Amino acid sequence: MGAPGGRLESVPPSLRQPPSSAWQRFMFWLLAPSPQDVSPSLSQLPKVRTEFLAALADIGGDDADRLRVRLHEARSLRELWHARSELYRVVGIAHSQAQAEQRMLLVNRHFPARAPRSQFAPL
Repeated sequence: MGAPGGRLESVPPSLRQPPSSAWQRFMFWLLAPSPQDVSPSLSQLPKVRTEFLAALADIGGDDADRLRVRLHEARSLRELWHARSELYRVVGIAHSQAQAEQRMLLVNRHFPARAPRSQFAPL
């Protein structure tokens, strides 16, 4: 996918909201380091939540039910991003690690990505 080894690291969405007025957009454009530093629109939340829930559709049990409640109560894409590890764990236990990774690819596409840092480069 462009990164060495073909792996991309998913990063949480920004907490910054996009500007609403023309003046704010101009100032944002002028001062912002990059467009990736703005949070995706909250209008995306229902669609992303639906994809998370679809990843759990064939899984029952208390852990899956608790995760469903957490997903329904999420108020931002950032909250959904933080639920990814629990989704991976629940799917991995119910099916397999390969199935969990496959389902994670579907939900991770909604979040910013960057190539993982090289182990040889300084932090």
